[in-house]
Amino acid sequence: MARVYNFAAGPATLPEAVLKKAAAELVEYQDTGMSVMEMSHRSKAYDAIHKQAEALLRELMNIPDDYYVLLLQGGASTQFSAVPLNLLNGSGIADFVHTGNWSKKAIAEAKRYGQVNIVASSEDKTFAYIPELDENKFTENADYFYIVTNNTIYGTRFTSIPDTGNIPLVADMSSNILSEVYDIGKFDVILAGSQKNIGPAGLTIVIVRKDLVGQAREITPVMLNWKTQAEAGSLYNTPPCYCIYMAKLVFEWLKEHGGIKEMQARNEEKAQLLYDFLDQSELFKATVNPRDRSLMNVPFVTGDADLDALFISEAGDQGLVTLKGHRSVGGMRASIYNAMPKAGVEKLVEFMKTFERQHK
Repeated sequence: MARVYNFAAGPATLPEAVLKKAAAELVEYQDTGMSVMEMSHRSKAYDAIHKQAEALLRELMNIPDDYYVLLLQGGASTQFSAVPLNLLNGSGIADFVHTGNWSKKAIAEAKRYGQVNIVASSEDKTFAYIPELDENKFTENADYFYIVTNNTIYGTRFTSIPDTGNIPLVADMSSNILSEVYDIGKFDVILAGSQKNIGPAGLTIVIVRKDLVGQAREITPVMLNWKTQAEAGSLYNTPPCYCIYMAKLVFEWLKEHGGIKEMQARNEEKAQLLYDFLDQSELFKATVNPRDRSLMNVPFVTGDADLDALFISEAGDQGLVTLKGHRSVGGMRASIYNAMPKAGVEKLVEFMKTFERQHK
């Protein structure tokens, strides 16, 4: 069977060149006589992989030297607890912009350890937009300010980053890290699960300003304390070695293809192709405020649940898979991460045109 175009929100499609290189090195990595999956994380061979992965990420994202890059386990969801445990240590107040399921879960964890101030929310319209922010509602002495830069489920994205002054800005970038150029200096903590634009599920990246590390609460479990991981170079315990190796291959692929600036241009082109069709379609409709549309996750509907189901089924027959939308939105969702080629989006749009002619 030929490879399909996989529009899954995550775990997501990976570059085919990366998969082929990993396959070639699966049984024996370089001249080690063993697979990366078999290596000691204390070995020289793995240590080189680990350091190369961090160095490549620093280069791609232009991460300043005064930030740690932590390569961890536990998914971004574990960081929902780690963030307040490490940062909610002054006023005991954290500001949040509530834009969907992932901010909701992070809010719930923060409330275990302190007070949460919802600065703005888009829940009133099923998170179909990014709310306007009123600085008068910011907490003057908040311990941190939290946003989700891209909402995987609802297909929204912050197109401008809030200026929080001296308040540390924490950003969950799980679903759009490496997809567009960011000034890292605008953020104090960035967290991201790997299964969208980085590699297979199992790795979590935390980028944190060094002066924020070492202030964790006494009750913080050792594995959730950023200081523990920073001092050990993310090797306090066995890290997700193979996931880090796969991330390194993806970082190499990104560098070979022009880096994040080039990825952003490609992603804007792919997204525009799909949104342009949706905006003129008589059958399919995009669900997100145009100003706030994601480059990574594009939800759309026909307005008829049975027709949506038929579309998803027939699209699958054409090798266009995993298009079913999240249950809270319904309809369809096309996740078009870095590794999704333009040809995949073109094939999707052509099928949508055919389906519309048959069913409008």
